[in-house]
Amino acid sequence: MKLKTIIIGSGFSSLSASCYLAQAGYDVTILEKNTTVGGRARQLKRDGFTFDLGPSWYWMPDVFERFFSDFNTKPSNFYHLEKLNPAYEVYFGKNDSIRIEDTLEKICAAFEEEEKGSSIKLRKFIANAEDNYNVAIKDLVYKPGVSPLELVNTKTIKKIGQFFSNIKRDVRKEFKNDRLIKILEFPVLFLGAKPSDTPSFYSFMNYADFGLGTWHPDGGMYSIIQAMETLAKRLGVTIKTNENVVKIHVEGKEAKKAITENGEYEGDIILSGADYHHSETLLDTKYRQYSENYWSKKTFAPSSLLFYVGFDKKIENVSHHTLFFDVDFDAHAHVIYDKASWPKEPLFYANFPSKTDPAAAPEGKEAGFFLIPIAPGLEDTPELREQYFDIIMERFQEITQQNIIKHVIFKESFCVNDFVKDYNSYKGNAYGMANTLLQTAFLRPNLKSKKVTNLYFTGQLTVPGPGVPPALISGKLVAELISKHQPNTHENTI
Repeated sequence: MKLKTIIIGSGFSSLSASCYLAQAGYDVTILEKNTTVGGRARQLKRDGFTFDLGPSWYWMPDVFERFFSDFNTKPSNFYHLEKLNPAYEVYFGKNDSIRIEDTLEKICAAFEEEEKGSSIKLRKFIANAEDNYNVAIKDLVYKPGVSPLELVNTKTIKKIGQFFSNIKRDVRKEFKNDRLIKILEFPVLFLGAKPSDTPSFYSFMNYADFGLGTWHPDGGMYSIIQAMETLAKRLGVTIKTNENVVKIHVEGKEAKKAITENGEYEGDIILSGADYHHSETLLDTKYRQYSENYWSKKTFAPSSLLFYVGFDKKIENVSHHTLFFDVDFDAHAHVIYDKASWPKEPLFYANFPSKTDPAAAPEGKEAGFFLIPIAPGLEDTPELREQYFDIIMERFQEITQQNIIKHVIFKESFCVNDFVKDYNSYKGNAYGMANTLLQTAFLRPNLKSKKVTNLYFTGQLTVPGPGVPPALISGKLVAELISKHQPNTHENTI
């Protein structure tokens, strides 16, 4: 008999886990609360425009290659990738931007133009970041976070000092140009913490940026979800949408079934890829590992105020990915992480997928995705959303020297309340739990429940952390744990 596994949620980590478990011979059913699969990586289509609702950066292509190769296939069998040039553009003021292009040589030239001698420092910094990347990918991130001993080997022991310094200190020790500092500190925002709270070891994100580049899958990030859904179904996974799980039923110390608004699903194993905090609220209190006090003390990555905008003309003077760092970077970080309030002068990010992918917007028009990082748990009202839309549109017009407000066909917004409603996200966070020193590896919430023998978790609140590539890895790690602790009767192994 195949062991029956019920997976709650259908985001990247859940789909990843489902593929590995099905390959190992488990009988896998995914229960998704929304009408489509993908979790936070859903898609919005309106009036001929197409938007990724969630992740929009394709970094670390080697992780995607490794995932698909585990199933004797490759990404190119499902979607086409284009390396972006420029990878992204950073604005610092009116008609004042730096383009980060598609090779380290070009990036060094851009740095040298900003600060004489900086290209030499950059090469040294990226060489160290590449070494960290190789250690991270080969020796750390594919570990299940069960023991601190996972972190100890001949390679990692040499890096120990980098866990007790931070990105901000390292960058500012070498670079004095404020614009270059902002560019080098930007990638760790994907890890959900301030550069001053992110261990130096995580400079490997700079190698992911400058060394591996920024890519775009045709059709957007949702193409990856569709590829994984196709793969999962080929492997025999059953996917049920509109199945909102309201309770995990436990008898003794064993999870017996997931109860949805529509019915009950019995399983030998229950795996939740939904928000970890929410998943535990589906249990009776005595079966929860972590208290409300535990969660309240953790450092969470930001939430976001997002706008999906259709324009009736092409937008000029911007790249596919465009960052607006024309205001104080540290001040915005302070209101996210220290003050937990709405920023007076927000940094923001704009994404124009139709610059690369013509299918993202009707001919002659442009799809625009705008993001303001904000603290989780903030008050979220229609009035505040409108206020901040006006702020960033006015700044956008001034900085890029064009009128766009009168060319808006429609806009849709997504913020804290939506993250809670659609994804049961703790305090409406967008990216999970930050990778600070005390929230790394075995110090993150466990993949396996300590109180329920056959209950497991995956996703951005557990190992290895926030981001799409880590989500793919998290699914693999939890599938390996399940295969180890709840071995299937079939011969197949992961």
